[in-house]
Amino acid sequence: MDTVVLLTLTGLGLGALYFLVASGLSLIFGLMDVLNFAHGALLSIGAYATWWAASGNLPGAGPGGFGFVWAVVFGVLVGTLAAIVLELVVVRPLYTRPREQVLATVGVSLAVPALLSGIWGTDPLTFPGPDALKDTIGVLGANVPANRLLLIAAAVLVWAGLKLFLDRTRHGLVVRAGVEDRAMVTALGIDVRKAFTLVFAIGGAAAALGGALGGLYFGSVDPRQGTSLLIFAFVVVVTGGMGSVSGAAVASVAIGLIQQFANYYTTAGLGDLAVVVLLAALLLVRPRGLTGRLA
Repeated sequence: MDTVVLLTLTGLGLGALYFLVASGLSLIFGLMDVLNFAHGALLSIGAYATWWAASGNLPGAGPGGFGFVWAVVFGVLVGTLAAIVLELVVVRPLYTRPREQVLATVGVSLAVPALLSGIWGTDPLTFPGPDALKDTIGVLGANVPANRLLLIAAAVLVWAGLKLFLDRTRHGLVVRAGVEDRAMVTALGIDVRKAFTLVFAIGGAAAALGGALGGLYFGSVDPRQGTSLLIFAFVVVVTGGMGSVSGAAVASVAIGLIQQFANYYTTAGLGDLAVVVLLAALLLVRPRGLTGRLA
């Protein structure tokens, strides 16, 4: 029983990490029809910014207590700023040129890890964090790493925040309307470009938060971390349904659990294959994924 509890909670923790990356990716695609291949780079930027701050380079930040919270906030702010710059400088001039848009974001996804490698090297760097988050917590007889529970809590808060944003705010309504009919929203005199930038900022913040907490999950940061997580984020987005935040949440849970249980009860690495098989089977039955709407 304790093994099942441990696998379930660690699987949910892994799924929570996937959701933090995939939620912004899904939101960006849902409104803007942009497959942002540079999204993983935003995660890496947030992870390295948090690592840099928590290592004592930012006044007031550190590996423990409020200092670590401040380091995470700094990492999220840097990731958000990077997302805004990405939208304004790279994506916005290419909205009507999707082929060049894909090439440009792929280029950024290659350039950022190379830049990080040039500054801090290619070897993984130990991620500083509070000692309490490195310990385990007893849950129904299982000793669960505390950082997994933190990831789950963060993912739930991000999902709830996105739901409130989409359903209860004016900007959220503009986003939802833009998904359905961008031309109509523009004809009403609403500047959709500002909504685009806002959505990119929100997506970048979620990815950067995933990078910051992902450092706790893996215990280290490396330049390619964002790229590897982006692959599973795309699987989550496709499985959950393009443009659906709730679909991404459900898919993240399913994929995280499948990976953990498959890797434990079969051979290591078979969990990745099981996820690909699940995706292929789902797309044969439901080509649009679990749901194809922004909700």
